[in-house]
Amino acid sequence: MRRRVLIKKKKEMLVPREEYLTAGVHIGMNFRTADMDRFIYKVRPNGLAVLNVGMLDNRLRSAANLLANMKKILIVSRKENGMKPAEKLAEAIGAKAIVGRFMPGSLTNPTYKEFFEPEIVLVTDPNADKQVVKEAVQMRIPIIALADTYNITSYIDLILPCNNKGKQSVALVYWILAREINKIRGKEFTMKYEDFVPE
Repeated sequence: MRRRVLIKKKKEMLVPREEYLTAGVHIGMNFRTADMDRFIYKVRPNGLAVLNVGMLDNRLRSAANLLANMKKILIVSRKENGMKPAEKLAEAIGAKAIVGRFMPGSLTNPTYKEFFEPEIVLVTDPNADKQVVKEAVQMRIPIIALADTYNITSYIDLILPCNNKGKQSVALVYWILAREINKIRGKEFTMKYEDFVPE
């Protein structure tokens, strides 16, 4: 009896590896937190950490599946490099974006005129967006975050390990999410990656 050999087919990435590398999603920093160690592929001789692109790709699939089933999504970016990508993602998937300063009480104070009760929050940087992280934790709202090697991720439910400092990197991550969420929802998606890149 002949034994059948099962060859595990390698899953294709959401975008070619070269696109991830060109946008610099893998470029971390010299400073690394223990939280982010598991996402580091290697450390260069100059001390610069390189993030694992395969892990990011898998987690982007999970994030897209999760977000595609949510109606009230909040996307936040205090950092300038993430403002346009956050607004474009919100536009593409029918979410709410808060860019620039996040007003305290936006998620916790029902009397505040801009009060919002999202089902899930997506932040561009847990450090810069610490006010929304704090309020989401208080209100028990799940948090997805783009996290770099320097981030502390104690309160993050789903970490997207990537370079959250570079505008091209953040734009690519948010464009992929927009495309995949629309694909799962069965909606047409015509925006290009370039539409997400800040000037």
